[in-house]
Amino acid sequence: MHIAATAPLRDADDLSLAYTPGVARVCEAIAEDPELARTYTWVPNTVAVVSDGTAVLGLGDIGPAAAMPVMEGKAVLFKQFGGVDAIPICLDTTDTEEIIATVARLAPSFGGVNLEDISAPRCFEIEDRLKEMLDIPVFHDDQHGTAVVALAALTNALRLTGREPGQVRVVISGAGAAGVAVAKILLQAGITDLAVTDRKGVLHSSRGDLTPVKRALAAATADLTGRTGSLSDVLAGADVYIGVSGGTVPEEDVARMADDAIVFALANPTPEVHPEVAHRHARVVATGRSDFPNQINNVLAFPGIFRGAIDVQARSITEPMKVAAATALADLVGDDLREDHVIPHPFDPRVPGAVSRAVAEAARRDGVARR
Repeated sequence: MHIAATAPLRDADDLSLAYTPGVARVCEAIAEDPELARTYTWVPNTVAVVSDGTAVLGLGDIGPAAAMPVMEGKAVLFKQFGGVDAIPICLDTTDTEEIIATVARLAPSFGGVNLEDISAPRCFEIEDRLKEMLDIPVFHDDQHGTAVVALAALTNALRLTGREPGQVRVVISGAGAAGVAVAKILLQAGITDLAVTDRKGVLHSSRGDLTPVKRALAAATADLTGRTGSLSDVLAGADVYIGVSGGTVPEEDVARMADDAIVFALANPTPEVHPEVAHRHARVVATGRSDFPNQINNVLAFPGIFRGAIDVQARSITEPMKVAAATALADLVGDDLREDHVIPHPFDPRVPGAVSRAVAEAARRDGVARR
């Protein structure tokens, strides 16, 4: 990674424009009208990739220094797939208030904030409060990137198996950042029979050990259907399993799912159900890995989502913008839909443009676009 100028610095005249005295004219103009920073600086096309190193990939809490390579990788993906400049920022604090205050103070330098690898449940409060405080997009990719791509793949898997969202029974294992976001976007998409499980079983309000986030999720899911028990209990007869938890699901539990089952085992590097096992009982199988078909990869979502939001100078990223991104991804598969191809490949050149256009249009419809 490196920083490069977009205009040459060849002689004294160029220097007088890029720095003193010429730069003072731009400073004075922005001082009179701060919105001009979105025209005359790099701010609108630059995203802060922020982590505290507490939930890095499958490595867990490895700290801010060890998290930097992942944040750098994320910045490279932003540039490669969205044309967005991104700056990795690893914070030497895990205190929720300090993270919020730090990001808020950095915000004038950026056109958006991508929160990354911050452990649950702190990640929920950090994102929610920053969204309230800032007038630029704030997006926790571990949550929403996963959710968008999972919805896109599930949309096509349901189409392939002749199902409608309101007719299927879905089980999600994992109630952390990704699990909560996947559940919310599926509810937005019309899934009505949904159970979310953690290590102690199905989230339902009669449990006394739920966090506020889990309690709210229980009220919107299993409380409405009366489902309780273990992951094994609710997998029996389920149409769809989405794993974002790690651990292992026994083959006998997968075998008890409905005919033409759909299994998304997304834990990395070891899926909850190995694809070879899943294929014995399921019609559509997806993982988070690049060495199997149907990779649920966040890179399909976040560069285009930020590109679209930046293009219209959106104040936030709304739920309809996320659903629009998922719909655009699903539609790209088109007539090529088959069991081993329910989601585009990350290197499909159509992806960034399709997602960014859909997100920009949704932002305008939602009234969060500045232009």
